[in-house]
Amino acid sequence: QVQLVESGGGLVQAGGSLRLSCAVSGGTFSSYAMGWFRQAPGKEREFLGSINWRSSSSYYSSDSVKGRFTVSRDNAKSMAYLQMNNLKPEDTALYYCAADPGETGLYEYWGQGTQVTVSS
Repeated sequence: QVQLVESGGGLVQAGGSLRLSCAVSGGTFSSYAMGWFRQAPGKEREFLGSINWRSSSSYYSSDSVKGRFTVSRDNAKSMAYLQMNNLKPEDTALYYCAADPGETGLYEYWGQGTQVTVSS
């Protein structure tokens, strides 16, 4: 059974940085595309970005995070990361990582999320 566990969330002041981690176990991590999402209270889940298994390609969906957020991965450690810089209060949300085994854009496995709160 594939399990994803996020960590690294917390409370940070506006302008600060956080690095979220996603530990993956029980599957073939090195073959998965990995994605990051977030959901704020009362809002729909938002796709933030993804990285393919080779780390040769990354994609950022939201203009609001381009240039501030970076996805990366370490296949040797079965870890994915989301580096977030210049955080803003509107980045406050529950952040999730997800795995796409077939690199089809369909995320089959999800973590439970880590809370990020940005104070002004």
